[in-house]
Amino acid sequence: MKLSLGIKALLIVVCVLISLVVGLVASWIKHSSGASLSDTVAFGGGAFTACMVIGLAVLTFGVL
Repeated sequence: MKLSLGIKALLIVVCVLISLVVGLVASWIKHSSGASLSDTVAFGGGAFTACMVIGLAVLTFGVL
């Protein structure tokens, strides 16, 4: 299945937005446990990165 460039870009944007939500929720959960700001940001960044890598891998090997 050949997808146009616009559809590929849209799928990547959706992947970024989902990763952003996952990172924000992870940061919120970490902050509510009483962690410092730097720990909270690092934890949210790690969750964003992990979700983004998994999402792009799924898109690359499955759809794109």
